[in-house]
Amino acid sequence: MTVAILADIVGSRRQPDRDALQKQIEEAAAQADRLVPGATRPWRPTVGDELQAVYETLGGALRATLVLQLAAPDSVECRFGIGYGAVVSVASSRDELQDGPGWWAAREAIEHVHSLARRRVRPARTWFQAGIGAPSEITAITALVNGYLLARDHIIGEMNGRARRLTLGRMRGDAQKDLADAEGISQSAVSQSLSKAGAPGLMLLLDELTEVEDALLGRDR
Repeated sequence: MTVAILADIVGSRRQPDRDALQKQIEEAAAQADRLVPGATRPWRPTVGDELQAVYETLGGALRATLVLQLAAPDSVECRFGIGYGAVVSVASSRDELQDGPGWWAAREAIEHVHSLARRRVRPARTWFQAGIGAPSEITAITALVNGYLLARDHIIGEMNGRARRLTLGRMRGDAQKDLADAEGISQSAVSQSLSKAGAPGLMLLLDELTEVEDALLGRDR
């Protein structure tokens, strides 16, 4: 089993410089590739404003989408569908093609969160769905994962550019002093900004979910 991710750029058609936007999003995706191990298919653009990736674990997929959210340009958001299930290669003479329950679930998830954001929960940007054949242990925590994702999307949606940069810096393991120097602020201001933005809770919950997944599937840490 693997975890497939579909991402698209919210409102890409309204962007005045589509070429520049694509470059910035791909740079953000490259940061996710560098920071999050376990990608069996690194982030790559496909058609239009869509990107795809495949990770070995749900924890890796959650972490990668968080990095991409934080690294995206100011005022630009991405929408994510995360699908847990088998991913298979399809023979093609032109390119590497993939299909399977993981991708089907990811497609259903991104369509669901798009509808959710339009009708009920405007900040929603990410949704998770367990595909056909996914372990029952993963299916059982689907609601828990989506509860985390809804809270995460709301928190990130309220962050300003500095808060997102600082949160991303902490995910990279940067020291608060280095972050303070880069932003031209005091170290205490870094700590206050992170706390006010909710960054410590975001990262703690992500670690907790990763531990839950590992425990349910019997993985050694």
